[in-house]
Amino acid sequence: MSRAAVGTSRRRSWFAQVPASAALLVVTTLTCTVVLAVLTGRPSLARAERTTAPSSMATTRAEGRRCASVKQFAAAAYDSVTTTIVIPPPVGSLYHGVFPGGHTLTGAEDDVTDADVASYETSVAHQVAWVYFSNNWYRSRKFPWSTARMIRDRGAVPYIRLMLRSGGDNPRPEPVYKLTRILRGDFDDALRRWAYSARAFGTPLIVEYGTEVNGEWFSWNGRWNGGWRRDRYGSPTWPDGPERFVYAYRRIIRIMRGMGARNIVWVFHINNAIIPYTRWNSYRYYYPGGAYVNWIAVSAYGAQSPQETDINTFRSMMDYTYPRLATFDRTKPVMVSEFASDVRNPNADASVWARDAIDDMVAGRWPRVRGFSWWNEGWENDDDPAHDTSLRVQDSPALANVFVTELNDHSAQIVCRPVFGTR
Repeated sequence: MSRAAVGTSRRRSWFAQVPASAALLVVTTLTCTVVLAVLTGRPSLARAERTTAPSSMATTRAEGRRCASVKQFAAAAYDSVTTTIVIPPPVGSLYHGVFPGGHTLTGAEDDVTDADVASYETSVAHQVAWVYFSNNWYRSRKFPWSTARMIRDRGAVPYIRLMLRSGGDNPRPEPVYKLTRILRGDFDDALRRWAYSARAFGTPLIVEYGTEVNGEWFSWNGRWNGGWRRDRYGSPTWPDGPERFVYAYRRIIRIMRGMGARNIVWVFHINNAIIPYTRWNSYRYYYPGGAYVNWIAVSAYGAQSPQETDINTFRSMMDYTYPRLATFDRTKPVMVSEFASDVRNPNADASVWARDAIDDMVAGRWPRVRGFSWWNEGWENDDDPAHDTSLRVQDSPALANVFVTELNDHSAQIVCRPVFGTR
């Protein structure tokens, strides 16, 4: 999510093209209990990629009825042969995660606290499998130890948005962390240090680079990196802007893996709406390839302010986006990393919007969707407090009740603690 994205209407055109290449999962699970599984998989090859993802998953086991701490698996993360990672839940199941935001209206997306997570979990009466947050490089290039430890101590997996950007002003060309500079290796040392810390963290992580890459509100979008041109970088058949992103993404992953950070599961994250809506900005042009990606993530928002009138249902957005994932990947598991709707908007009841979204996901309308996380945040839009956005369950008893009811009614399918395997 980006505050500037609201002004550009991220749902304006939810026309796109994109992926999938997952894994065959054999696992048993108890809701709110860490269960370890067997996952074997064979990633599909991207158009420009001819390598396959390394290794397969093996089985590990945990005893007891209580949710096991992720710390139990620290030793395995250092094993020279196997590394513990978070894997998809059983077929037909969904992870429940959250971006817990905060009540300060900062919009920074990196100031997540233990109290924020606790407040969300209390409101919905359930724990979460992952906690989503940003690692903004305009604040620090260091691995976010404090936040990651806090999340792990709560029994969840840190899901980190690796945000190589020099500020929160969007949309604009990136003055520091340009894709051309990433490709040139200017930040290799910083990335190696980050990877070293990620490995030293010792337990599973979920990480994404290039959040909502097909949205112009972020500087890694193709608009700011060559756009539609095909004559200044790489293949003459591929748009330069997306192609630069593909190779920057691959470079980052190769550096991380080269430093031994094999405890990271990598996510490729698109926005359901393609902005600018043009062919060269389609999902498929940005896909780095099955050898570099473990999950595919989607953002799909309802109302993002109290004044908004052009509001899409979650079903309409996913019905368009989901089949287009197969244009570049047919097997990867999919997560809805960001979904939410404003609780103060009179044109769309957020509680109904959320209930319908969760019901469709649980019913298996989009079979590869294996997890979701509500974007539980508020922010200022202008100087009038009446225009402030709130997506927070704490601000709407009706919305909180929907989550409590849905999570209770579908407790056999919604997984509130991470499932682990090894690679």
